Amino acid sequence: MDSYAVFRKAMKLVEKSGTQDPMRIAEENGIVVFFNDHYKDLLGWYRCQQKHRLIFLNGRLDEIWLAMVLAHEIGHDQLHRDLAQHGAMKEFQLFRIKDTTEYEANAFGAHLLLDNDEVLELAHNGYDVMQMAQAMNSDVHLMLIKIQEMIKLGYDLRMPMETDGRFLRKVRA
Repeated sequence: MDSYAVFRKAMKLVEKSGTQDPMRIAEENGIVVFFNDHYKDLLGWYRCQQKHRLIFLNGRLDEIWLAMVLAHEIGHDQLHRDLAQHGAMKEFQLFRIKDTTEYEANAFGAHLLLDNDEVLELAHNGYDVMQMAQAMNSDVHLMLIKIQEMIKLGYDLRMPMETDGRFLRKVRA
């Protein structure tokens, strides 16, 4: 699925629900969310069984990670429901992207949670990627995906994303 289609699906849900709150979006779209405090490494998973759309989340996630994992799983619901009928889509590492479906779910989550206008405003005010993520109560990896997707959508974002390859030389033991 192309970047614009992923973006439109996410925006359609935000417009329909009148919110970017993934819990309300799930509820208003008939997705049942369960919490399990016994998951150790599992962040969450999505399953569609006999037209029942289910998301299971690690109940020990903090507020930021809960929103990101839930938005990611809603992305699977909206983009990959047919795949979830053949087996659960489980997440152990949200940003360890193994394939296209995982990247698309992350991009969907980034669009669902991070407003384009706010990202642009922060970027134009000189914020770097880390500062933007902090200001928007997000993870830097999700912000990087959002910026990458906005560039694909035609936004003029020229963020300094180069790393200092000599940073270890500055470390003092």
